[in-house]
Amino acid sequence: MVTIKEIKLSFFIGLWFMVLTFPIMVIKVNTIKHIVVFRWTNLIWVGIVGFLASLIWNYFLRRKEEKKKADTLDDIPLVHRLLQNQKFKMPFLTALTIFFLIYPFVFPMYHTSIMISALIYVMLGLGLNIVVGLAGLLDLGYVAFYAVGAYSYSLLNLHFGVSFWLALPISALLGTLCGTLLGYPVLRLKGDYLAIVTLGFGEIIRIILENWDDFSNGPRGIGNIPAPSFFGHQFNQLNTVIYIYFIVIGLVLMTIFFVNRLENSRIGRAWIALRDDEIACQAMGIDKVKTKLTAFALGATWASLGGVVFAAKTSFINPMSFTIWESITILCVVVIGGMGSAIGVIAGAFVLILLPEYLRAVSEYRMLVFGALQVIVMVFKPEGLIKGVRKIYKFKKVEE
Repeated sequence: MVTIKEIKLSFFIGLWFMVLTFPIMVIKVNTIKHIVVFRWTNLIWVGIVGFLASLIWNYFLRRKEEKKKADTLDDIPLVHRLLQNQKFKMPFLTALTIFFLIYPFVFPMYHTSIMISALIYVMLGLGLNIVVGLAGLLDLGYVAFYAVGAYSYSLLNLHFGVSFWLALPISALLGTLCGTLLGYPVLRLKGDYLAIVTLGFGEIIRIILENWDDFSNGPRGIGNIPAPSFFGHQFNQLNTVIYIYFIVIGLVLMTIFFVNRLENSRIGRAWIALRDDEIACQAMGIDKVKTKLTAFALGATWASLGGVVFAAKTSFINPMSFTIWESITILCVVVIGGMGSAIGVIAGAFVLILLPEYLRAVSEYRMLVFGALQVIVMVFKPEGLIKGVRKIYKFKKVEE
């Protein structure tokens, strides 16, 4: 039930919103007729919506606190429980496979192109999840490795005619090398200091690409980047988008497989130990230097692969495609999806990339709605949409 205290608080919040939005929602200046129109109805609606929103907000916050006190929260998210149930898992995976197989043939090319972008962010998110979610290293310069992959393919093709398929492994190796080079200077850093250094690294890469004209063509960028071919055969525009879509599907499945195997491997457990307690991790005999460098290198590898696909999809890149906001978006994918959770990162990528596109129905308010939804998720689901679940090993005693 809603308490009297909550009603009073919501009433004053509604009044406060009316005051704050008065100049925007009420006053309208007609510059043609030189008159000022006061839209008092809008002010009333702002007060009502603010009052009701505050009531709902406070109600759910109270419910959340009551659940914490009663300790009734389930440790295992519903999605994980359903996927552990074989009766649900196989039909779900079958339906998901059919959906993604028929998607480009059912939906228009525009929707397929947006889905490709979302799948690229799935790759980027899973790569960053190794660094941030598993190893606990806050990397704000992740977009630099994304740029390394995109420019590697573009420049190799421009100067040497290297194909998309050959550029994939080359870019992955370059990404691994760059991730290792970044890892060495930051071995002794953690927390805010690590974030600042990685942020600087990302900006250094972008500024080099923007100002070194002879190398990267500067702010003019690189155009006419060829799409991937099928044994030398080039498709038309529609079929090219479909072809890239299935390539990205294959790369995403490969990423999921490798990331899942890594998480459950010896190095994956070392990353988790490093994230939980760096000193205890080192005391247990884990090589901290090797563990950090491996996390940076593998995370950069997947970012470079995503950059190659991005360059092939857009056929044009310039330094403005790889700003700090890209790093923040990828980080939001990991944090909102659920740090350390592969399923959560996938869900976060689809929500953050697809939702703004499908909110175009609300026109100029779409980013406001999108931002509000992000705030709601962070308040009520601070562990992410689908939090990670640590594997538990149980040993049963065999009775003789």
